[in-house]
Amino acid sequence: MKMIINGKKVDSESGLTFDVLNPATGEVIESVPKATEKDVKAAIDAAVDGQKVWAEVPVWKRAEVLYKFLDIVDANKEELAQTLCAENGKPIVEARAEIGNIKIGFSGFIEHAKHYYGSIIPQGQEQGQDANLQLVTREPIGVVACIIPFNFPCDLYDQKVAPALMMGNAAIVLPSSDNPLTLMKLTEMLVEAGVPNGVIQCLTAPGSVKSTAVTDPRVHLVTLTGSTEVGIDTAKLAAANLTHTALELGGNDAFIVLEDGDVDLAVEEMIWGRMYNTGQVCCASKRFLVHNSLKEEFAQKAVERIKQLKVSMPSDESSQVGCLISEKAAIKVEKEVEKTVEQGGKIVLGGKRNGAFYEPTVIVDVPKTADVAVDMEIFGPVVPIIGFDTDEEAIEIANKSIFGLSSCVFSRDQKRAFKVASKMEAGGAVINGASFFRAFEMPFGGWKHSGIGTEGVFSTFDEMTLSKTIVLKNIL
Repeated sequence: MKMIINGKKVDSESGLTFDVLNPATGEVIESVPKATEKDVKAAIDAAVDGQKVWAEVPVWKRAEVLYKFLDIVDANKEELAQTLCAENGKPIVEARAEIGNIKIGFSGFIEHAKHYYGSIIPQGQEQGQDANLQLVTREPIGVVACIIPFNFPCDLYDQKVAPALMMGNAAIVLPSSDNPLTLMKLTEMLVEAGVPNGVIQCLTAPGSVKSTAVTDPRVHLVTLTGSTEVGIDTAKLAAANLTHTALELGGNDAFIVLEDGDVDLAVEEMIWGRMYNTGQVCCASKRFLVHNSLKEEFAQKAVERIKQLKVSMPSDESSQVGCLISEKAAIKVEKEVEKTVEQGGKIVLGGKRNGAFYEPTVIVDVPKTADVAVDMEIFGPVVPIIGFDTDEEAIEIANKSIFGLSSCVFSRDQKRAFKVASKMEAGGAVINGASFFRAFEMPFGGWKHSGIGTEGVFSTFDEMTLSKTIVLKNIL
Protein backbone atom coordinates (compact mmCIF):
# COMPACT_ATOMS: atom_id res chain seq x y z
CA MET A 1 0.00 0.00 0.00
CA LYS A 2 0.98 3.63 -0.36
CA MET A 3 0.74 6.70 1.81
CA ILE A 4 -1.68 9.54 1.12
CA ILE A 5 0.03 12.92 0.76
CA ASN A 6 -1.77 15.87 -0.85
CA GLY A 7 -4.55 13.65 -2.17
CA LYS A 8 -2.21 11.22 -3.95
CA LYS A 9 -1.00 7.70 -3.21
CA VAL A 10 2.77 7.96 -2.84
CA ASP A 11 5.86 6.05 -1.79
CA SER A 12 8.41 7.44 0.62
CA GLU A 13 10.84 9.84 -0.98
CA SER A 14 13.59 7.46 0.16
CA GLY A 15 11.98 4.48 -1.55
CA LEU A 16 12.30 2.48 1.69
CA THR A 17 9.51 0.24 3.00
CA PHE A 18 8.77 -1.93 6.01
CA ASP A 19 6.60 -5.01 6.44
CA VAL A 20 3.33 -5.22 8.35
CA LEU A 21 3.03 -8.64 9.97
CA ASN A 22 0.09 -10.75 11.07
CA PRO A 23 0.99 -11.12 14.78
CA ALA A 24 -0.86 -14.42 15.07
CA THR A 25 1.06 -16.14 12.26
CA GLY A 26 4.15 -14.01 11.72
CA GLU A 27 3.33 -13.77 8.02
CA VAL A 28 3.84 -10.57 6.04
CA ILE A 29 0.50 -8.99 5.12
CA GLU A 30 1.75 -5.99 3.20
CA SER A 31 4.70 -3.67 2.75
CA VAL A 32 4.24 0.06 3.32
CA PRO A 33 6.42 3.13 2.74
CA LYS A 34 8.83 4.12 5.48
CA ALA A 35 8.20 7.84 5.72
CA THR A 36 11.04 10.28 6.24
CA GLU A 37 11.17 13.76 7.73
CA LYS A 38 10.98 15.10 4.18
CA ASP A 39 7.70 13.22 3.64
CA VAL A 40 6.26 14.69 6.83
CA LYS A 41 7.30 18.19 5.79
CA ALA A 42 5.61 17.67 2.41
CA ALA A 43 2.43 16.59 4.16
CA ILE A 44 2.50 19.67 6.38
CA ASP A 45 3.03 21.89 3.33
CA ALA A 46 -0.07 20.38 1.74
CA ALA A 47 -2.05 20.55 4.98
CA VAL A 48 -1.40 24.27 5.42
CA ASP A 49 -2.75 25.02 1.94
CA GLY A 50 -5.59 22.50 2.09
CA GLN A 51 -6.84 23.68 5.46
CA LYS A 52 -7.43 27.19 4.14
CA VAL A 53 -9.63 25.79 1.39
CA TRP A 54 -11.52 23.42 3.69
CA ALA A 55 -12.18 26.10 6.30
CA GLU A 56 -14.22 28.00 3.70
CA VAL A 57 -16.49 25.01 3.07
CA PRO A 58 -19.79 25.37 5.00
CA VAL A 59 -20.42 22.90 7.79
CA TRP A 60 -23.35 21.32 5.95
CA LYS A 61 -21.15 20.60 2.93
CA ARG A 62 -18.44 19.09 5.12
CA ALA A 63 -21.15 16.89 6.59
CA GLU A 64 -22.21 15.72 3.13
CA VAL A 65 -18.64 14.69 2.32
CA LEU A 66 -18.24 12.73 5.55
CA TYR A 67 -21.61 11.02 5.13
CA LYS A 68 -20.47 9.94 1.65
CA PHE A 69 -17.37 8.52 3.33
CA LEU A 70 -19.61 6.50 5.66
CA ASP A 71 -21.42 5.04 2.66
CA ILE A 72 -18.07 3.94 1.20
CA VAL A 73 -17.07 2.40 4.53
CA ASP A 74 -20.34 0.51 4.72
CA ALA A 75 -19.82 -0.92 1.24
CA ASN A 76 -16.37 -2.19 2.26
CA LYS A 77 -16.96 -3.05 5.92
CA GLU A 78 -16.08 -6.75 5.71
CA GLU A 79 -12.82 -6.08 3.88
CA LEU A 80 -11.93 -3.47 6.51
CA ALA A 81 -12.77 -5.86 9.34
CA GLN A 82 -10.67 -8.65 7.87
CA THR A 83 -7.74 -6.26 7.42
CA LEU A 84 -8.05 -5.02 11.00
CA CYS A 85 -8.26 -8.58 12.35
CA ALA A 86 -5.21 -9.71 10.38
CA GLU A 87 -2.91 -6.82 11.29
CA ASN A 88 -4.12 -6.31 14.85
CA GLY A 89 -4.66 -9.84 16.16
CA LYS A 90 -8.06 -9.06 17.68
CA PRO A 91 -10.88 -11.58 17.15
CA ILE A 92 -12.81 -11.02 13.93
CA VAL A 93 -16.03 -10.41 15.88
CA GLU A 94 -14.34 -7.53 17.72
CA ALA A 95 -12.85 -6.22 14.48
CA ARG A 96 -16.32 -6.07 12.90
CA ALA A 97 -17.62 -4.21 15.95
CA GLU A 98 -14.86 -1.63 15.67
CA ILE A 99 -15.58 -1.06 11.99
CA GLY A 100 -19.25 -0.69 12.92
CA ASN A 101 -18.28 2.05 15.37
CA ILE A 102 -17.06 4.25 12.52
CA LYS A 103 -20.63 5.16 11.61
CA ILE A 104 -21.56 5.83 15.24
CA GLY A 105 -18.51 7.99 15.90
CA PHE A 106 -18.47 10.00 12.69
CA SER A 107 -22.25 10.56 12.77
CA GLY A 108 -22.04 11.86 16.33
CA PHE A 109 -19.41 14.45 15.44
CA ILE A 110 -21.12 15.37 12.16
CA GLU A 111 -24.46 16.07 13.81
CA HIS A 112 -22.96 17.90 16.78
CA ALA A 113 -21.04 20.17 14.41
CA LYS A 114 -24.34 21.34 12.94
CA HIS A 115 -25.32 22.61 16.39
CA TYR A 116 -21.97 23.84 17.68
CA TYR A 117 -22.82 27.52 17.96
CA GLY A 118 -21.01 30.61 19.06
CA SER A 119 -22.40 32.89 21.74
CA ILE A 120 -23.14 36.53 22.46
CA ILE A 121 -22.30 38.60 25.51
CA PRO A 122 -25.07 41.21 25.45
CA GLN A 123 -24.56 44.85 26.20
CA GLY A 124 -24.75 45.95 29.81
CA GLN A 125 -23.54 42.70 31.40
CA GLU A 126 -20.95 44.69 33.32
CA GLN A 127 -20.34 48.32 34.17
CA GLY A 128 -18.90 50.27 31.26
CA GLN A 129 -20.18 47.84 28.59
CA ASP A 130 -23.64 49.37 28.03
CA ALA A 131 -23.05 50.12 24.34
CA ASN A 132 -20.82 47.18 23.39
CA LEU A 133 -21.82 43.80 21.92
CA GLN A 134 -19.34 40.91 22.10
CA LEU A 135 -19.61 38.00 19.65
CA VAL A 136 -17.74 34.85 20.73
CA THR A 137 -16.94 32.44 17.89
CA ARG A 138 -15.01 29.18 17.54
CA GLU A 139 -12.48 29.07 14.70
CA PRO A 140 -10.50 26.11 13.27
CA ILE A 141 -7.25 25.53 15.12
CA GLY A 142 -5.48 24.72 11.83
CA VAL A 143 -3.34 21.64 11.16
CA VAL A 144 -3.90 18.68 13.47
CA ALA A 145 -1.42 15.81 13.85
CA CYS A 146 -3.31 12.66 14.85
CA ILE A 147 -1.01 10.09 16.46
CA ILE A 148 -2.99 6.86 16.74
CA PRO A 149 -2.10 3.70 18.71
CA PHE A 150 -2.37 0.05 17.70
CA ASN A 151 -5.05 -1.18 20.08
CA PHE A 152 -8.19 0.56 18.75
CA PRO A 153 -6.96 2.27 15.56
CA CYS A 154 -10.37 2.83 13.99
CA ASP A 155 -12.09 4.00 17.18
CA LEU A 156 -9.32 6.55 17.73
CA TYR A 157 -9.40 7.56 14.06
CA ASP A 158 -13.09 8.37 14.62
CA GLN A 159 -12.34 10.35 17.77
CA LYS A 160 -9.62 12.45 16.16
CA VAL A 161 -10.23 12.75 12.43
CA ALA A 162 -14.01 13.30 12.42
CA PRO A 163 -13.98 16.35 14.75
CA ALA A 164 -10.84 17.75 13.13
CA LEU A 165 -12.46 17.73 9.69
CA MET A 166 -15.88 18.92 10.82
CA MET A 167 -14.29 21.94 12.51
CA GLY A 168 -12.51 22.96 9.29
CA ASN A 169 -9.06 21.68 10.19
CA ALA A 170 -6.61 19.57 8.19
CA ALA A 171 -5.64 16.22 9.71
CA ILE A 172 -2.36 14.35 9.30
CA VAL A 173 -2.84 10.74 10.42
CA LEU A 174 0.19 8.97 11.90
CA PRO A 175 -0.81 5.37 12.68
CA SER A 176 1.13 2.76 14.60
CA SER A 177 3.77 1.03 12.51
CA ASP A 178 2.46 -2.31 13.81
CA ASN A 179 -0.92 -2.01 12.09
CA PRO A 180 -1.36 0.98 9.74
CA LEU A 181 -3.25 -0.77 6.92
CA THR A 182 -6.85 -0.21 8.00
CA LEU A 183 -6.25 3.49 8.62
CA MET A 184 -4.53 3.84 5.26
CA LYS A 185 -7.65 2.38 3.63
CA LEU A 186 -9.95 4.69 5.60
CA THR A 187 -7.91 7.71 4.52
CA GLU A 188 -8.15 6.62 0.89
CA MET A 189 -11.94 6.45 1.35
CA LEU A 190 -12.08 10.00 2.73
CA VAL A 191 -10.20 11.23 -0.33
CA GLU A 192 -12.60 9.26 -2.54
CA ALA A 193 -15.53 10.87 -0.71
CA GLY A 194 -14.31 14.34 -1.69
CA VAL A 195 -12.11 15.64 1.11
CA PRO A 196 -9.82 18.15 -0.68
CA ASN A 197 -6.12 17.59 -1.28
CA GLY A 198 -4.02 18.09 1.82
CA VAL A 199 -6.96 18.10 4.23
CA ILE A 200 -6.63 14.42 5.14
CA GLN A 201 -3.32 12.59 4.84
CA CYS A 202 -1.83 9.38 6.20
CA LEU A 203 1.88 8.67 6.66
CA THR A 204 3.48 5.44 7.81
CA ALA A 205 6.38 6.78 9.82
CA PRO A 206 8.71 5.38 12.51
CA GLY A 207 8.31 6.94 15.95
CA SER A 208 11.36 9.16 15.59
CA VAL A 209 9.99 10.57 12.33
CA LYS A 210 6.57 11.24 13.83
CA SER A 211 8.22 13.82 16.07
CA THR A 212 8.81 15.96 12.96
CA ALA A 213 5.08 16.75 12.99
CA VAL A 214 5.22 17.56 16.71
CA THR A 215 8.09 20.06 16.39
CA ASP A 216 6.92 21.83 13.22
CA PRO A 217 5.42 25.22 14.18
CA ARG A 218 2.87 24.90 11.36
CA VAL A 219 1.16 22.08 13.27
CA HIS A 220 -1.28 23.66 15.69
CA LEU A 221 -2.53 20.66 17.66
CA VAL A 222 -1.06 17.25 18.43
CA THR A 223 -3.70 14.77 19.55
CA LEU A 224 -2.07 11.59 20.76
CA THR A 225 -3.24 8.37 22.33
CA GLY A 226 -0.41 6.24 23.66
CA SER A 227 1.81 5.51 26.63
CA THR A 228 2.50 8.05 29.33
CA GLU A 229 6.21 8.01 28.47
CA VAL A 230 5.53 8.90 24.84
CA GLY A 231 2.97 11.49 25.91
CA ILE A 232 5.42 13.28 28.19
CA ASP A 233 8.09 13.30 25.49
CA THR A 234 5.55 14.66 23.00
CA ALA A 235 4.46 17.41 25.39
CA LYS A 236 8.07 18.49 25.87
CA LEU A 237 8.65 18.72 22.12
CA ALA A 238 5.37 20.55 21.51
CA ALA A 239 6.11 23.06 24.26
CA ALA A 240 8.94 24.61 22.24
CA ASN A 241 6.34 26.13 19.89
CA LEU A 242 3.49 26.31 22.43
CA THR A 243 1.71 23.76 20.23
CA HIS A 244 -1.59 22.61 21.69
CA THR A 245 -1.68 19.01 22.87
CA ALA A 246 -4.46 16.58 23.74
CA LEU A 247 -2.98 13.48 25.35
CA GLU A 248 -4.86 10.30 26.27
CA LEU A 249 -2.26 8.15 27.99
CA GLY A 250 -1.79 5.09 30.17
CA GLY A 251 -3.93 3.71 32.92
CA ASN A 252 -3.81 1.15 35.71
CA ASP A 253 -7.48 1.22 36.52
CA ALA A 254 -8.79 -0.06 39.84
CA PHE A 255 -11.68 -2.56 39.91
CA ILE A 256 -13.12 -2.51 43.44
CA VAL A 257 -15.52 -5.15 44.79
CA LEU A 258 -16.89 -4.15 48.21
CA GLU A 259 -18.07 -6.85 50.63
CA ASP A 260 -21.70 -6.32 49.55
CA GLY A 261 -20.82 -6.47 45.84
CA ASP A 262 -22.41 -8.94 43.43
CA VAL A 263 -19.55 -11.35 42.71
CA ASP A 264 -21.24 -12.99 39.73
CA LEU A 265 -21.83 -9.59 38.12
CA ALA A 266 -18.27 -8.54 38.90
CA VAL A 267 -16.87 -11.67 37.25
CA GLU A 268 -18.90 -11.10 34.09
CA GLU A 269 -17.74 -7.49 33.95
CA MET A 270 -14.17 -8.70 34.48
CA ILE A 271 -14.53 -10.77 31.31
CA TRP A 272 -15.74 -7.73 29.38
CA GLY A 273 -13.39 -5.26 31.01
CA ARG A 274 -10.17 -7.30 30.96
CA MET A 275 -10.34 -9.95 28.25
CA TYR A 276 -11.66 -7.71 25.45
CA ASN A 277 -8.98 -6.98 22.83
CA THR A 278 -6.81 -9.46 24.74
CA GLY A 279 -6.48 -6.95 27.56
CA GLN A 280 -4.88 -4.28 25.38
CA VAL A 281 -7.15 -1.46 26.51
CA CYS A 282 -6.02 1.79 28.13
CA CYS A 283 -9.06 1.96 30.42
CA ALA A 284 -9.25 -1.78 31.04
CA SER A 285 -9.59 -2.85 34.66
CA LYS A 286 -6.04 -3.85 35.60
CA ARG A 287 -5.96 -3.98 39.42
CA PHE A 288 -8.69 -6.13 41.00
CA LEU A 289 -9.24 -4.94 44.54
CA VAL A 290 -11.58 -7.47 46.16
CA HIS A 291 -12.76 -7.42 49.78
CA ASN A 292 -11.01 -10.16 51.73
CA SER A 293 -14.32 -11.85 52.53
CA LEU A 294 -15.01 -12.30 48.79
CA LYS A 295 -11.48 -12.71 47.47
CA GLU A 296 -11.50 -16.52 47.30
CA GLU A 297 -14.96 -16.69 45.73
CA PHE A 298 -14.10 -14.08 43.13
CA ALA A 299 -10.86 -15.84 42.18
CA GLN A 300 -12.54 -19.23 41.89
CA LYS A 301 -15.38 -17.92 39.73
CA ALA A 302 -12.99 -15.84 37.63
CA VAL A 303 -10.93 -18.94 36.84
CA GLU A 304 -14.04 -20.98 35.99
CA ARG A 305 -15.42 -18.26 33.74
CA ILE A 306 -12.15 -17.55 31.92
CA LYS A 307 -11.73 -21.27 31.20
CA GLN A 308 -14.93 -21.05 29.14
CA LEU A 309 -13.39 -18.53 26.75
CA LYS A 310 -12.07 -19.74 23.42
CA VAL A 311 -8.51 -18.61 22.80
CA SER A 312 -7.72 -19.17 19.14
CA MET A 313 -6.55 -17.62 15.89
CA PRO A 314 -8.17 -14.18 15.54
CA SER A 315 -9.67 -15.10 12.16
CA ASP A 316 -11.64 -17.93 13.78
CA GLU A 317 -15.30 -16.86 13.83
CA SER A 318 -15.71 -18.29 17.34
CA SER A 319 -12.53 -16.76 18.79
CA GLN A 320 -13.07 -14.78 21.99
CA VAL A 321 -9.44 -14.04 22.87
CA GLY A 322 -6.79 -13.49 20.22
CA CYS A 323 -3.13 -12.61 20.41
CA LEU A 324 -1.25 -9.50 21.42
CA ILE A 325 -0.06 -6.98 18.85
CA SER A 326 3.38 -8.62 18.68
CA GLU A 327 5.60 -11.24 20.27
CA LYS A 328 7.56 -8.37 21.81
CA ALA A 329 4.40 -7.20 23.59
CA ALA A 330 3.68 -10.72 24.83
CA ILE A 331 7.22 -11.07 26.18
CA LYS A 332 6.74 -7.83 28.11
CA VAL A 333 3.54 -9.18 29.69
CA GLU A 334 5.34 -12.43 30.50
CA LYS A 335 8.09 -10.56 32.35
CA GLU A 336 5.58 -8.42 34.25
CA VAL A 337 3.69 -11.50 35.42
CA GLU A 338 6.96 -13.09 36.54
CA LYS A 339 7.78 -9.95 38.51
CA THR A 340 4.35 -10.01 40.17
CA VAL A 341 4.97 -13.61 41.26
CA GLU A 342 8.38 -12.65 42.60
CA GLN A 343 6.68 -9.95 44.66
CA GLY A 344 4.28 -12.41 46.31
CA GLY A 345 1.57 -13.26 43.78
CA LYS A 346 0.51 -16.82 42.96
CA ILE A 347 -0.66 -17.88 39.48
CA VAL A 348 -3.83 -20.01 39.62
CA LEU A 349 -4.58 -19.89 35.89
CA GLY A 350 -2.51 -19.30 32.77
CA GLY A 351 0.87 -17.65 32.90
CA LYS A 352 2.28 -19.09 29.69
CA ARG A 353 3.24 -17.50 26.38
CA ASN A 354 3.33 -18.90 22.85
CA GLY A 355 4.68 -16.37 20.38
CA ALA A 356 2.36 -13.36 20.44
CA PHE A 357 -0.28 -15.32 22.37
CA TYR A 358 -0.39 -14.97 26.15
CA GLU A 359 -2.81 -17.10 28.13
CA PRO A 360 -5.52 -15.38 30.15
CA THR A 361 -3.99 -15.34 33.61
CA VAL A 362 -5.27 -15.00 37.18
CA ILE A 363 -2.88 -14.11 40.00
CA VAL A 364 -3.98 -14.27 43.64
CA ASP A 365 -2.37 -13.10 46.90
CA VAL A 366 -0.93 -10.01 45.24
CA PRO A 367 0.29 -7.65 47.98
CA LYS A 368 -0.78 -4.03 47.81
CA THR A 369 2.90 -3.07 47.68
CA ALA A 370 3.54 -5.01 44.44
CA ASP A 371 4.34 -2.98 41.34
CA VAL A 372 1.17 -4.12 39.58
CA ALA A 373 -0.89 -2.86 42.53
CA VAL A 374 0.46 0.63 41.96
CA ASP A 375 1.97 1.75 38.65
CA MET A 376 2.89 -1.29 36.54
CA GLU A 377 0.36 -1.33 33.70
CA ILE A 378 0.11 -4.88 32.31
CA PHE A 379 -1.19 -4.57 28.75
CA GLY A 380 -2.57 -8.08 28.41
CA PRO A 381 -5.24 -10.51 29.70
CA VAL A 382 -4.00 -10.65 33.29
CA VAL A 383 -6.16 -10.45 36.45
CA PRO A 384 -4.10 -9.62 39.58
CA ILE A 385 -6.26 -9.87 42.72
CA ILE A 386 -5.45 -7.68 45.73
CA GLY A 387 -7.31 -7.93 49.02
CA PHE A 388 -8.54 -5.15 51.32
CA ASP A 389 -10.59 -4.82 54.52
CA THR A 390 -12.28 -1.40 54.41
CA ASP A 391 -13.65 1.02 51.83
CA GLU A 392 -11.04 3.53 52.90
CA GLU A 393 -8.22 1.03 52.31
CA ALA A 394 -9.54 0.23 48.83
CA ILE A 395 -9.68 3.92 47.94
CA GLU A 396 -6.17 4.42 49.30
CA ILE A 397 -4.79 1.58 47.15
CA ALA A 398 -6.66 2.82 44.09
CA ASN A 399 -5.41 6.39 44.44
CA LYS A 400 -1.79 5.49 45.19
CA SER A 401 -1.07 5.10 41.46
CA ILE A 402 0.31 7.87 39.27
CA PHE A 403 -2.43 6.93 36.81
CA GLY A 404 -6.05 8.04 36.87
CA LEU A 405 -7.78 7.12 33.63
CA SER A 406 -10.88 5.23 34.73
CA SER A 407 -12.10 3.15 37.68
CA CYS A 408 -15.06 1.14 38.93
CA VAL A 409 -16.74 -0.12 42.09
CA PHE A 410 -19.24 -2.90 42.80
CA SER A 411 -21.76 -2.62 45.63
CA ARG A 412 -25.47 -3.32 46.11
CA ASP A 413 -25.67 -0.03 48.03
CA GLN A 414 -25.78 2.73 45.39
CA LYS A 415 -25.13 5.47 47.94
CA ARG A 416 -22.04 3.67 49.20
CA ALA A 417 -20.83 2.95 45.66
CA PHE A 418 -21.30 6.59 44.67
CA LYS A 419 -19.27 7.71 47.69
CA VAL A 420 -16.37 5.43 46.70
CA ALA A 421 -16.61 6.43 43.03
CA SER A 422 -16.53 10.11 43.93
CA LYS A 423 -13.33 9.64 45.93
CA MET A 424 -11.39 7.80 43.23
CA GLU A 425 -8.86 10.04 41.46
CA ALA A 426 -9.70 9.23 37.86
CA GLY A 427 -11.35 10.77 34.83
CA GLY A 428 -14.16 8.24 34.95
CA ALA A 429 -15.82 5.95 37.47
CA VAL A 430 -18.29 3.18 36.66
CA ILE A 431 -20.67 1.81 39.28
CA ASN A 432 -21.40 -1.93 38.99
CA GLY A 433 -19.55 -2.21 35.70
CA ALA A 434 -15.95 -2.55 34.52
CA SER A 435 -13.82 0.55 34.04
CA PHE A 436 -13.69 -0.28 30.31
CA PHE A 437 -16.45 2.15 29.36
CA ARG A 438 -16.17 4.69 26.59
CA ALA A 439 -19.15 6.08 24.73
CA PHE A 440 -18.51 8.46 21.82
CA GLU A 441 -20.66 11.14 23.45
CA MET A 442 -18.82 11.28 26.80
CA PRO A 443 -15.75 13.39 27.59
CA PHE A 444 -13.05 10.73 27.94
CA GLY A 445 -9.71 11.54 29.49
CA GLY A 446 -7.58 10.95 32.53
CA TRP A 447 -6.23 12.62 35.62
CA LYS A 448 -2.61 12.71 36.77
CA HIS A 449 -0.27 10.83 34.40
CA SER A 450 -3.18 9.49 32.38
CA GLY A 451 -3.41 12.53 30.18
CA ILE A 452 -4.31 16.10 29.34
CA GLY A 453 -7.63 17.09 27.79
CA THR A 454 -10.61 14.96 26.82
CA GLU A 455 -12.07 13.37 23.70
CA GLY A 456 -15.68 12.80 22.73
CA VAL A 457 -18.61 14.52 21.10
CA PHE A 458 -19.19 16.39 24.38
CA SER A 459 -15.79 18.10 24.38
CA THR A 460 -13.45 17.47 21.43
CA PHE A 461 -14.62 20.48 19.42
CA ASP A 462 -13.31 22.70 22.22
CA GLU A 463 -9.88 21.07 21.80
CA MET A 464 -9.94 21.45 18.01
CA THR A 465 -10.96 25.11 17.81
CA LEU A 466 -9.80 28.50 19.04
CA SER A 467 -11.99 31.07 20.72
CA LYS A 468 -12.31 34.51 19.10
CA THR A 469 -14.23 37.48 20.44
CA ILE A 470 -15.39 40.10 17.93
CA VAL A 471 -16.43 43.32 19.65
CA LEU A 472 -18.98 45.67 18.15
CA LYS A 473 -17.99 48.73 20.11
CA ASN A 474 -20.56 51.47 20.68
CA ILE A 475 -23.00 49.58 18.46
CA LEU A 476 -25.95 50.47 20.68
